[in-house]
Amino acid sequence: MRAASCRMNVAAILNGLLVSVVAALLWKYVRLSEHTAVLEEELQLTRQSQELSQARIDYHAALLALQEHGTRMVCTGKMHTDRICRFDYLCYCTEAEEFVFFHSNSSFMLPNLGPRRFQPALLDLSSVEDHNTQYFNFLELPAAALKFMPKPVFVPDVTLILNRFNPDNLMHVFHDDLLPIFYTMRQYSDLDDEARLVFMEGWGEGAHFDLYRLLSSKQPLLKEQLRNFGKLMCFTKSYVGLSKMTTWYQYGFVQPQGPKANILVSGNEIRQFASSLMEKLNITTRGGEESAAEEKDEYFVVFSRSINRLILNEAELILALVQEFQMRAVTVSLEEQNFPRIIKVISGASILVSMHGAQLVSSLFLPRGAVVVELFPYAVNPEQYTPYKTLASLPGMDLQYVAWRNMVEENSVAYPERPWEQGGIAHLDKEEQDHILASKEVPRHLCCRNPEWLYRIYQDTIVDIPSLLEALRAIVKTRPNLKKAKPASTVHPGRVREPQCQTSVQATNEAKLTVSWQIPWNLKYLKVREVKYEVWIQEHGENTYMPYILPHQNYTFSENIKPFTTYLVWVRCIFNKNLLGPFADVLMCRT
Repeated sequence: MRAASCRMNVAAILNGLLVSVVAALLWKYVRLSEHTAVLEEELQLTRQSQELSQARIDYHAALLALQEHGTRMVCTGKMHTDRICRFDYLCYCTEAEEFVFFHSNSSFMLPNLGPRRFQPALLDLSSVEDHNTQYFNFLELPAAALKFMPKPVFVPDVTLILNRFNPDNLMHVFHDDLLPIFYTMRQYSDLDDEARLVFMEGWGEGAHFDLYRLLSSKQPLLKEQLRNFGKLMCFTKSYVGLSKMTTWYQYGFVQPQGPKANILVSGNEIRQFASSLMEKLNITTRGGEESAAEEKDEYFVVFSRSINRLILNEAELILALVQEFQMRAVTVSLEEQNFPRIIKVISGASILVSMHGAQLVSSLFLPRGAVVVELFPYAVNPEQYTPYKTLASLPGMDLQYVAWRNMVEENSVAYPERPWEQGGIAHLDKEEQDHILASKEVPRHLCCRNPEWLYRIYQDTIVDIPSLLEALRAIVKTRPNLKKAKPASTVHPGRVREPQCQTSVQATNEAKLTVSWQIPWNLKYLKVREVKYEVWIQEHGENTYMPYILPHQNYTFSENIKPFTTYLVWVRCIFNKNLLGPFADVLMCRT
């Protein structure tokens, strides 16, 4: 018994030792893994630090320039919502998390707004207009204070300092960040491929950081990384803020979401951006010397979602589309494929079908003449949520758009028990839950936490295939040939030349006014399908005018023309019904 007991004790001791050894090995492995991670992080920081110092800078000269000349600022734009500022020696204190403007006798600040700079800010750091989380300002110090501060680290690169608005959402990435960055960099010649992007919103890299890397040959810097380089960073030359000229949509922070009131971008600029990105990704579009088989190889793309907002009869839908349009089908998924691969597929597609969602911003890579089909869950009105319809409708995008809405509540599956941000409503009181469940359409609302909107938009849907095919047939059958579709002309007419007027009085109550002109100078070099002229005639002293659309270069007006009266006359040319030229100088014509 004692021998057996000893053997048991020895076994227990050995087991204990084995557990201890294994625990020690595991602990050592964890420590080694942690150490490896730290080393990798340090190595990455070293690489970034070396990259920052590649453009050699004379440190003492830079420090002297900062001490003697301070910070200098010149901005464009009249309001904080359209302002971009160029700085020499703008600094950032990582401890205070504030930008610093150092004043010296040589500093200048244009515009010098005084306290108005804080009403509400100098500028918007993102392209989202007047959002109170996106404001930029700086603290002010005399340059003499540098003597008592940490030794500054100088960033020699030309930098563009901005906020990304929501780097995890593909629509926001393209609309709010990539497009504005792309065209802001083209606004200033020194924001070239060697410029460095600096993101100050505080987010991590996010799911689509590789797309931001395409805009510059240098690694973008995140706010969190700045503290690794020093307590006081000074950007020798920087631009702060983003152009808003390429944005076409507002998200409903002040009024319900919809297209911007004054859209300043056309599809031509969007396509230039898309082409540049595809070139950087080494994606080539179908074109050039192709075989007849490749020419006929049309296909449609269905965006497949695997987490929420599902198409529950996706396989049946794809089969029906294949049979209806005699095209092969390709499915893509953000969850299963990298985005460059998706871009390549979409860039050759004839039709793109997707539930409403951020992935539809990829339609900007579609070829001209393609069709965008956006599906909406039950109770969601397509007319109230139009970022992708607006994109497809921009002049020069040359896309056709179809919206389909589920009108049958039984064909939807909702998830009231999910968290609120995924459409759950279980946290609401019963009266509000009952109201949402009984509602047939989400009313217009502001961004971003309306529970009825979230409940409905996160529904899964059984698509009613006959009604979708009916909506699609007419537009798909009559769409232009993808290979023959060309960019729409956006050449506007010039001023009409040599406008003149002649008048005559036939009687005390009857007069005539003849107006003539020569064609715009640029018209003789253009092939224009339709040319017409618009003439405005206004009696001197009156507030209203009579407009006329004319096919010829002269016309005699007699109706409503009074004798012994002075008229103001304007003339302009119109190409193809909607391309308007400028008015020529006003004519003063007395009958």
